[in-house]
Amino acid sequence: MTKSFEEREGWIWMNGSFIPWKNANTHIISQGLHYASAVFEGERAYNGKIFKSLEHTKRFFKSAEIIGIKIPFSEEQINTAKYELIKKMNYKDCYVRPLAWRGGEQMGISTKNSNINVAIAVWDDWASYFKIEDRKAGLRLITSPWKRPAPDTAPYEAKASGPYIICTMSKEFAENKGYHDALMLDYRGYVAEGTGANIFFIKGKGIHTPIPDCFLNGITRQAVIKMVTEQGYKITERHILPDEIKDYDEAFITGTAAEITPIRSIDEVNFNIGDNTTTFKLMSDFSEMVNSSI
Repeated sequence: MTKSFEEREGWIWMNGSFIPWKNANTHIISQGLHYASAVFEGERAYNGKIFKSLEHTKRFFKSAEIIGIKIPFSEEQINTAKYELIKKMNYKDCYVRPLAWRGGEQMGISTKNSNINVAIAVWDDWASYFKIEDRKAGLRLITSPWKRPAPDTAPYEAKASGPYIICTMSKEFAENKGYHDALMLDYRGYVAEGTGANIFFIKGKGIHTPIPDCFLNGITRQAVIKMVTEQGYKITERHILPDEIKDYDEAFITGTAAEITPIRSIDEVNFNIGDNTTTFKLMSDFSEMVNSSI
């Protein structure tokens, strides 16, 4: 059984210092806890090198700016701290989680006098959201009853904590029904994404993916689009109706933890899965890409 994240050994970088893991705490009276006033990143290091580290840090600061948080460190300081922490934890392959949140200096909805905390944690036993055997067999998804909100109702371009409650509810809904993950539709009823990953559909040499106009345009998503385009696939970003899902041969999700993970089925629709499929080739190509970027 995986050890509780609250009881681990090691270090966390917090507000400019390395703190013993178990001592890296914040007060229960915190705007970040009570009102989800926080932003974060999910990054992954391969052999000591963080994939798209600079891009993740830029998004971290952009997310903070969108929700009105001013991070009291520079991008360079955060980038340096990430690598110092990885080295201090003696990791090569690991997950990296920067987090910024409003503390407890002020309580209530007003943020005028809020204090800002910043922390970075890394761990090496969260290689994927999904077990390796499930990734090889392909994931089973069910459509969530919860939808991605309209862009004028939530800060969809920010990787902010608040909107993720929809994802956690959708994930719980799927797992309670025996599925690996949920497919989320948007407020208009179009296909949006998984609970923590973007989604793609394959038909021949064409790859279709939803337009990220109300959900996060993932950094891994962007890297995969660039990779497959350079390989000669035709990428189409468009609004996809749920009824169109059955017209595709293969499907997969992308994300920092998921990398490229094939989908076996969505609701009653089944997809091709196996060693000779395009998705499995792309999985191998992506792995080679991230490891060769060291």
